[in-house]
Amino acid sequence: MKKDDFYYLGKILKTHGNKGQVLVHLDVDDPETYEKLESVYLDLHGERIPFFISRIELKHNRKAVVQFQDFDSLEDAESLQGLEMYLPITELPPLKGNQFYYHEIIGYQVVDRNHGNIGVIDDILELPHQSLFQIHHGEKEILVPIVDEIIHKVDRRKKILTIEAPAGLIEIYL
Repeated sequence: MKKDDFYYLGKILKTHGNKGQVLVHLDVDDPETYEKLESVYLDLHGERIPFFISRIELKHNRKAVVQFQDFDSLEDAESLQGLEMYLPITELPPLKGNQFYYHEIIGYQVVDRNHGNIGVIDDILELPHQSLFQIHHGEKEILVPIVDEIIHKVDRRKKILTIEAPAGLIEIYL
């Protein structure tokens, strides 16, 4: 598998107790989806290596205590601190309606209700305070904030995203 075949699940923060457990942060909207997780891929020296989970206990604030198979000492757990966790994209739960994964909509046509076809999503820019659609319109670039209020329809079959951008936003770029 290539790195693009995975999505970021979270990070191992620190050890938990002295029996090989670790505290992890799950960078997901719904941690309960992962409470029966059997394995994850850890990023070791640029390679994604599978690690099997013998026990996972969800905590508050998207944290969980994880026991990996064959890791049963504090020293074992210390070797995992700071490692990033990944899962194959194929394991993502399917979304419906206007929900989407960022990787899923790259290449979608964007149609604004007032301006018509404004271009193709080339990338998603994840900035600290706001994520943006990066749309290419000919030689120009249009940046549109990703907020639920402006997204009207996600047509997965036709690969079209229909929006209604805030007044004046599209005109700035065109």
